[in-house]
Amino acid sequence: QVQLVESGGGLMQAGDSLRLSCATSGLPFSVSSMGWFRQAPGQESEFVATIGWRDSITYYTDSVKGRFTISRDNAKNTVYLQMNSLNPEDSAVYYCAAQRPYRIPLLSTRNYDYWGQGTQVTVTS
Repeated sequence: QVQLVESGGGLMQAGDSLRLSCATSGLPFSVSSMGWFRQAPGQESEFVATIGWRDSITYYTDSVKGRFTISRDNAKNTVYLQMNSLNPEDSAVYYCAAQRPYRIPLLSTRNYDYWGQGTQVTVTS
């Protein structure tokens, strides 16, 4: 079965950098668009970033543009989220998600079929 396992979360200070990883198995990773979402307490899940399978095209939510970078390593079946200049508003549980194969990268949670268990990122001021 498909498994997505996030790692790399932690307690950080404002201005710090952090890299999240999402290792996948049971998924045709090289032909699957991948995404990162986050959910803060009492809030709905929020799109953060996505990367396409064909040409690694990327999209970001406005609040992280210029600070976060999504990337993928098809040889390792892993997607990453490099987060720089963290601020307290970035505090949330971060989830990795995968679309079914051969789909263009999309921004809605409805378009993602597989999800990880999440990793907590907390940023203090």
